[in-house]
Amino acid sequence: MNIEHYPERKRFQTVVDGITAYVTYTIEADALDIRHTIVPMEIEGRGIASALVRTAYDYARSQGLKPVATCSYAAVWLKRHPEYGGTESKDFGGTDSCAL
Repeated sequence: MNIEHYPERKRFQTVVDGITAYVTYTIEADALDIRHTIVPMEIEGRGIASALVRTAYDYARSQGLKPVATCSYAAVWLKRHPEYGGTESKDFGGTDSCAL
């Protein structure tokens, strides 16, 4: 899977079977906060969201930024990967929430 980074749009994205999936983020106070994760239903269940989140947080760590999650998917991902040392953001709204 080819994941591309568009820093001017604060977005990591990939195209699978002609369909775009992506995560959006903000950078504040030395933290990269994934705000939203979108994987359309047609391409769900292939590990795409996990790959996008991992790529974004790998980028964050390479830039000296702390992984933070407002998006509920990214928050669960961080709990499953404690080695990233990430946290939920102050804007985290709980299960099934993202910052739109």
